[in-house]
Amino acid sequence: MKSNLSYTEENYLKAIFSLSKKSESNVSTNDLANKLVTKASSVTDMVKKLADKKLVNYKKYQGVKLSDQGKKTAVSIIRSHRLWEVFLVKHLSYRWDEVHEIAEQLEHVKSETLIDNLDKFLGFPEVDPHGDPIPDKNGNIPIFTKKLLSELEIDQESSIVGVKDSSDVFLKYLNNKGIAIGNKIKIVHRESFDKSLEVILNEQKILITEEVAKNLFVKNINTHKLK
Repeated sequence: MKSNLSYTEENYLKAIFSLSKKSESNVSTNDLANKLVTKASSVTDMVKKLADKKLVNYKKYQGVKLSDQGKKTAVSIIRSHRLWEVFLVKHLSYRWDEVHEIAEQLEHVKSETLIDNLDKFLGFPEVDPHGDPIPDKNGNIPIFTKKLLSELEIDQESSIVGVKDSSDVFLKYLNNKGIAIGNKIKIVHRESFDKSLEVILNEQKILITEEVAKNLFVKNINTHKLK
């Protein structure tokens, strides 16, 4: 089905999938319009087209939900996007804050064989440079145990495994602070006034805000290793 879709249709499916993870209810056309930065009327027209292709279930005033085929297609696009991000960082020396826009273009490649070969070439990675899970060729998405740094207790040692906010601005901020996926981190003090944290990051003490801590995913050092 992917080969018969336009870039815009694929982007809609991916957006619906992303929004549906935040709630079990149907995705509203207004939420979809906000995410795609377009008019609600345009969203309604596109959703109707996708419904005609049996990729979504849609009823007026009741929102939209991906069909099984629609979900399969969306996951395939996400898999392609995240594999290209890995390739760009590992083999073309791009920074993690530079790859999203390029991967947005590459994700629409129609050849499933190419993406399967890319997956094999990369060694079947399970996470992208931002710590997001990469679906396998069958659409299975790895599930990892993680929590936000802001949720950790004092002296609890962990490692950074992902970011909640993957915007260019935030990733560049982390670059400037020397914070990256794989870093070991431990909270040594939490300010009662503003909840800012003094942490040991790779054996150096730094201060980070509560807002930053709420956007960093970590896992305990003593739990099972990330696959």
